[in-house]
Amino acid sequence: MQLDDDAVKVAINRLRRAEGQIAGVIRMLEQGRDCKDVVTQLAAVSRALDRAGFTIVASGLKQCLLEEGGKGELDVAQMEKLFLSLA
Repeated sequence: MQLDDDAVKVAINRLRRAEGQIAGVIRMLEQGRDCKDVVTQLAAVSRALDRAGFTIVASGLKQCLLEEGGKGELDVAQMEKLFLSLA
């Protein structure tokens, strides 16, 4: 299944943001920053990754529904597995 170009751009932007946040967390650890600050930033990275994943899964679901004028075969079990893998 091919992903929507707009969804791919959104996901890439979120992943690049998360990449920068991860680099920031590494610097924080190297600098001996407070645990609370590090954990707060880790939570932000986690949310960014989750949002990128949900964007990709939602785009894939949309593409499945739109294929062949709505007659695309939707593998419900596969889509459920993808959503649950992000939970």
